Amino acid sequence: MNIGTLKLKNPIISAPMAGISDLPYRLIMKRHGAALVLTEMISANGLFFNGKATRELLRSAPEERPLGIQLFGEEPQRLAEAAKSVEEYGELIDLNLGCPVRKVIRSGAGSALLREPDKVARIIAAVRRATSRPLTIKFRSGWDQDSVNYLEIARIAVAEGVDAVTLHPRTRAQMFGGQADWQQLKELKKALSIPVIGSGDLFCAEDVKTMFVQTGCDAVMIGRGGYGNPWIIGQALDLLAGRPVTQPTLAKRLEVARSHFNLCLETFGPQKTLAQMRKHFCWYVKGIENAAGFRAAINQTVTIEEMSILLEDFFADAA
Repeated sequence: MNIGTLKLKNPIISAPMAGISDLPYRLIMKRHGAALVLTEMISANGLFFNGKATRELLRSAPEERPLGIQLFGEEPQRLAEAAKSVEEYGELIDLNLGCPVRKVIRSGAGSALLREPDKVARIIAAVRRATSRPLTIKFRSGWDQDSVNYLEIARIAVAEGVDAVTLHPRTRAQMFGGQADWQQLKELKKALSIPVIGSGDLFCAEDVKTMFVQTGCDAVMIGRGGYGNPWIIGQALDLLAGRPVTQPTLAKRLEVARSHFNLCLETFGPQKTLAQMRKHFCWYVKGIENAAGFRAAINQTVTIEEMSILLEDFFADAA
C-alpha cells in the first residue's frame, strides 16, 4: 500500500479524530499494527497565530512514525502555509473536508467546503505547491442527500495533485447516523486511478474484510471502531491473511488499558489524564459484566489514584 512516496506495511490506517487521536491513543494503535496514524485535526488559523493548544496537537514520538498531520481551515494560502510549517512533524499531510461539527462548519471549514468545489480546488492546489509530502483528503459524500458530490470533489482532488483520498460515505446532514453507503466507495474506486481509502462503520474484523471485498478499496481507516478496541487492527490483518482471529483476554484488556493510562500520564500529567481516560476506560470495559456500574463510578473519580484503583478492582472482580 503506497500513498505517493510513502510505503505502508499494511492497508489499515488509524483515523484522525478530534479529542481522541492524541499521542497516547496513536501509540496504542501503532503498537497494535496500524500502518499509519493521524493526528487530531489541527487548525491552520491556530498555527498562524501560534496558539499553544494548537501546537500541543503536534506533539509526537519516533515510535508512531509514519505519522499523518491532518489540517483544517477555509483559506487556501493559510492552509498552504500551515502545511509547509508542519511537514517536518510527519510523513503525510491530510486535509479535512469532512468534519460535520457546527463550530467547524460555521468557519467555512470541514464539510462546509463540499458546497464550494472551486474553493476545494484552490485549497488543494495551494497546499500541493507548498509541500512535497504525500497529500491526501478526507471527505464525506456531500452536504446532504440533495447535493451528493463526492465524485466531483474526488476528481478535483486528483486534478490538483492529491496522492490518495479517504471517503466517509455519509453526508454532513447524516452526521454519524444511519448507515454508511459503501456502494459509494465502490463507485469512487472505479472512477479514480489513485488509492481510495474506505471509512465508516468498521467495528470488527469482519467489517474490514467485507469493505475490502464489497468496494475494492485500497486501504481502510479505523475510526470509532477502535475506541477501546485496538485489537481490531490485528484481528483484521489475521482475517485478511487467513489466520485464526482471537479475542483479547481480560488480562490483555487490563494490560492495554493500563498502558494507555500510563502513556496519558507521561504525556499530559494528572489533570488532563483524568478527563481523557474516563471515556477511554468506559470503552475498554465494554461488554464486560458490571461495566455500567464501572462507567458510573469512573465518571465520578477526582484523583488519578482513585481512577487507577477502580480500574484494577473492576478487572480483578471480572476475572
